[in-house]
Amino acid sequence: MNPRKFMKYPDAFTPQPKKEGMFEEFDATQLFCPKCKQAVSVRKRLLLVLPEGDKYEYLCAFCSESVGTKIDRHGKPTTVIV
Repeated sequence: MNPRKFMKYPDAFTPQPKKEGMFEEFDATQLFCPKCKQAVSVRKRLLLVLPEGDKYEYLCAFCSESVGTKIDRHGKPTTVIV
């Protein structure tokens, strides 16, 4: 069998240029909790303010176990005056 025979449009799967308004970053609403042993709703808590962005921690809504972290790099750059 010749696979080229089935490909009518070989250029149909070329990467498309990035369009304006596409998603770049997501916030989690549910993550797996190792303590509860299931996917649970999460709460987002600001953990640290770093020069490269704000670091958030995701906590289980039921047992408050830490289930993940995220660095938000779209925040305003902070300047340190010494």
